[in-house]
Amino acid sequence: MSQATYGFDDDCALFRESARKFLGANADLAALRQATALDPEPMRMPTAWPSDDAFRAGAELGFVAAAVPEAQGGLQLPRAALAALAEELGRHAFPSAIESTLMVAFLARRVADSEAGGALLGHLAEGARATLAVCDAYGEWEHTASVTHTVSGSGALTLTGSTHFVQDAGKAEWLVVRSTGPDGAALVVLPRDAAGVTHRRDGIVDLTREQGTVQLEGVVAEASAVLPGGDALLASAMPDAWLLLAADMVGTSEWLLQTTVEYAKVRTQFDRAIGSYQGVKHPLVNAMMSVDRAKSLVYAAAEALDEGRDDARLLAHMAKAAATEAADFTSSRAVQLHGGIGFTWESDVHFFFKRNKHSELLFGDAAYHKARVADLLIDG
Repeated sequence: MSQATYGFDDDCALFRESARKFLGANADLAALRQATALDPEPMRMPTAWPSDDAFRAGAELGFVAAAVPEAQGGLQLPRAALAALAEELGRHAFPSAIESTLMVAFLARRVADSEAGGALLGHLAEGARATLAVCDAYGEWEHTASVTHTVSGSGALTLTGSTHFVQDAGKAEWLVVRSTGPDGAALVVLPRDAAGVTHRRDGIVDLTREQGTVQLEGVVAEASAVLPGGDALLASAMPDAWLLLAADMVGTSEWLLQTTVEYAKVRTQFDRAIGSYQGVKHPLVNAMMSVDRAKSLVYAAAEALDEGRDDARLLAHMAKAAATEAADFTSSRAVQLHGGIGFTWESDVHFFFKRNKHSELLFGDAAYHKARVADLLIDG
């Protein structure tokens, strides 16, 4: 029986290896610790990474262009390659807007033939950063919107309101804002420095990421800035966001697992390595199995999305749910098995623990995705 390759041809393998080498050389935990140490209250208001030099360096290697169609200047590699990239980003707790921009790229390529979609993809291929601004104050993105718009006689939209949980809000150069109006929901492409757009950085526990609230006061957008499809377009693109987050958690969890295994080999209690005790072995094996299960679902979802299969959405929900549960289990065991040091910021474990906590809740926790899996299986 041949082994599944999940679409990893020579180009994908080379892309993954390039990402691994780049992050190995540029994702230095000592630099991350030094940057976050500059913040007087790093646990509540991280101010590290005011710029995103890492994004530009990654963009030069094609990290974002890999998701952009060739017609717009990109490479359009299979999603398996992008999932592998997200895995490596998580494995290095890499602080950059790469994943936020990839989510926008996957959304825009569904309407690449439109004026707004084609223009946005062109910006991304040239190295611009972008993010989704689609959630209300409760994290909801499906049924309610906290930004409203009116439509003028010329078709121009005027947007007012606020959108929350915007990833990399301070770094993004382009926003895709969800709003509702008399003509229904709309996804509007806006430059972040447009007149009337402001943002406030949120205090979050994950020091490797940035999140903010974007306020819009009478922001005017031409009709040509509206992506066609509205909520249907957003719904079709969300599986890609879940896929990237799940892959990131797989990478982060693998780092936690491997680091904890190494620690268990050298940390002794009663003249024995703690890894020799059943009480340590068993949770590590369970963590390994949960991460492997999540990784399999991530690549199955990537392949299904690339092939446009009917089960793609189901697999994306399953991947996000499995990765969230694996992240929760692996993170908690890593902290516990590191003992007292594991509960402090002095341990690198905490960077990865907090990154997983952020990813677990973003765009739906495990309970949400399991409920959607049940809906799809029962209702079809």
